[in-house]
Amino acid sequence: MNETLQLLKQQEWRLIDQSSLGPMFGALQSFAADDTLCTSVGAGFSPPTARAWVHHDTVVLGIQDTKLPYLNEGIDMLQRAGNKVIVRNSGGLAVALDGGVLNLSLIFPDTEKGIDIDRGYEAMLALIRQMFAEFPMEIEAYEIVGSYCPGSYDLSINGQKFAGISQRRIRRGVAVQIYLCVTGSGSERAALIRQFYETAKKAETTKWEYPDIQPEVMASLSDLLGRELTIQDVMMRFLTALNQHAGRLYASSLQGDELELYQGYLERVTERNEKALNR
Repeated sequence: MNETLQLLKQQEWRLIDQSSLGPMFGALQSFAADDTLCTSVGAGFSPPTARAWVHHDTVVLGIQDTKLPYLNEGIDMLQRAGNKVIVRNSGGLAVALDGGVLNLSLIFPDTEKGIDIDRGYEAMLALIRQMFAEFPMEIEAYEIVGSYCPGSYDLSINGQKFAGISQRRIRRGVAVQIYLCVTGSGSERAALIRQFYETAKKAETTKWEYPDIQPEVMASLSDLLGRELTIQDVMMRFLTALNQHAGRLYASSLQGDELELYQGYLERVTERNEKALNR
């Protein structure tokens, strides 16, 4: 755990808060932002950086989801339900995002020694536990079978998942990313993704394995903690927790050369997304 906390402990933490930009801020812009920051932090141009963001009514598919036999029917169903649909540039499977889901990234330089994959996950887990330390419930990390985008770092309370952690590594930078279902219904989000798989896979046998989603295994933090939380409340908890590990925590935005890098990455992820969706 000491090594984990050492990763969080930084002389400077830079914060880019995009959690209140509203519905016009799209998920592809987020992917471009994290790739830009990985490059900038990895090259030593920026200190370790935390980024927060919210996307409204968006379903983010993984590359594997694009292999579904009736993908276009699945996408049509999601769009009819009022969602934008995009494909992310890293692993994993479909995830539902909306105004009640807070996304956080911690972006570190991948040092000479290298950041072990689990160490990045453990750092995010430690921070989330710290944010909700006053509650008597234990936050556990293990795969929740029946959830969407299942993985070994699903975060749950009493067997109900409220968050998932992923990682992206690019240009000597490591982005550890988490989505936190803060408010709203976790099971309704899961039911939407279940319907997507039922529509896009039907009864076909596929080369890839897709989750058999059980909506009841997913919930929001507000439900699990018995307190009506807001995105702003959880942002304050995040800043307070991170500040305890920082010599200095300061707010920022993309600067100078990063803006040019960002445009390049945005073009790249947009093009890749169009290719993935127009098979």
